[in-house]
Amino acid sequence: MAKRDYYEVLGVARDVGDDVLKKAFRKHALKHHPDRNPGNKQAEEKFKELNEAYEILSDPEKRRNYDTFGHAAFEQGGGHSGFDGFGFGRGGPADVFTDIFEDFFSGGGGRTRGRATRGNHLRYNLEVDFEDAVFGKEVTLKIPRWENCSKCKGSGAKDSTAVRTCSTCNGAGQIRLQQGFFQVATTCTQCQGEGKIITDKCKVCHGQKKVYSEHSLSVNIPAGVETGTKLRLTGKGEPGDQGGPPGDLYVVVAVREHDVFSRSGNDIVCEVSLSFIAAILGARIEVPTLKGNVPFDIPAGTQPDKVLRLKSLGIPNLNGRGIGDQLIRVKLSIPTSLSKKERELLLQYAEASGEKIDPSRDGIVDKIKSLF
Repeated sequence: MAKRDYYEVLGVARDVGDDVLKKAFRKHALKHHPDRNPGNKQAEEKFKELNEAYEILSDPEKRRNYDTFGHAAFEQGGGHSGFDGFGFGRGGPADVFTDIFEDFFSGGGGRTRGRATRGNHLRYNLEVDFEDAVFGKEVTLKIPRWENCSKCKGSGAKDSTAVRTCSTCNGAGQIRLQQGFFQVATTCTQCQGEGKIITDKCKVCHGQKKVYSEHSLSVNIPAGVETGTKLRLTGKGEPGDQGGPPGDLYVVVAVREHDVFSRSGNDIVCEVSLSFIAAILGARIEVPTLKGNVPFDIPAGTQPDKVLRLKSLGIPNLNGRGIGDQLIRVKLSIPTSLSKKERELLLQYAEASGEKIDPSRDGIVDKIKSLF
């Protein structure tokens, strides 16, 4: 029977790159592997055909010859012919089969003895006052986390004499199994890939190697943070295993509401109540700020909800690019009762301004409110 085109066997285009070629071979090899299809001769033949195609196309020189001469390039001793032991040690698909073995027998990746792994990242939710968010503050946090046991130095054993080499894997952390016509390395179930067995556990951590404790940490909250700001503290998470690096700590900020001030971007907003006389004539008032009261001139004829501005009394930009302002939103304060003299003067004002007011029908205060 004539051989199928190698590119057709792998289901790829002729100009495909090495990475795509490898992925295609791995996908089909997993599907047709004899261990997944016991007793299926068709799957076994397909598996051999895939291996032959990939071994040719994964070798640059063989691929050039194949692209030029086709299958004839490898006939009569001119090159590879048929199934030839998976190409181990010859630059063939051995590296791909290593990945396949791990998928078969290790759930997607075998454990290597003594492999260093990074520690877990941690998250800490921190509430701060409005003032602290604006000006910044150094705080001390108590972080609960797993830490290496100080008694056994993270070994899990009572002492060095309480550790022996695993007799099942002889300290390798893996055992080799015969799977069909090749060998597979899988994690040792006796020592869980550690290569060592603890005969007498540490009395503090009970062989767990780590203990759960509260760790005090000083953290600088920079000026300008807001609700949702994440501060990353590199290496302040949980310690790694087998000498691996520690994880990071993420401090997530939430800012408490203030009784007087609110935030709009990098501006601080506050409301100031004015009498209608001050709004009409203008006045100098004391405006509250986070740095204390400051004098401010209200222009004559200021309208309700007018926004006035105090420069550079806002919130610093976290990136150090300037500082916001304080915004003053004007609210009018209308008196609920008037003296006889006040009523007379306001009626005179209304008459002079052409406003028709009948005090016998509506309250003079309500009429004043309608003016604004």
